Amino acid sequence: MFDQLTEIICEYVETEREKILPESRFMEDLGFTSFDFMSMLGEIEDQLDVEIDEAEAANIRTVQEAVEYLEKLEGEKEE
Repeated sequence: MFDQLTEIICEYVETEREKILPESRFMEDLGFTSFDFMSMLGEIEDQLDVEIDEAEAANIRTVQEAVEYLEKLEGEKEE
């Protein structure tokens, strides 16, 4: 999931893949704007066929938090 997410992140911000770490913060470290972040969430929903809760997404600050949230959604999808 981390690799898949870093690939998507690279489409939205100009950063080298190697510089995206689990503890990287979307806004502060990777340079996301709110619009970039919401656009990326839409793409993730399409690619992974999941539905992201905007209220929960608003609490996601780091790449690792996003990975954990997406893994949780993937698990729920399989139930």
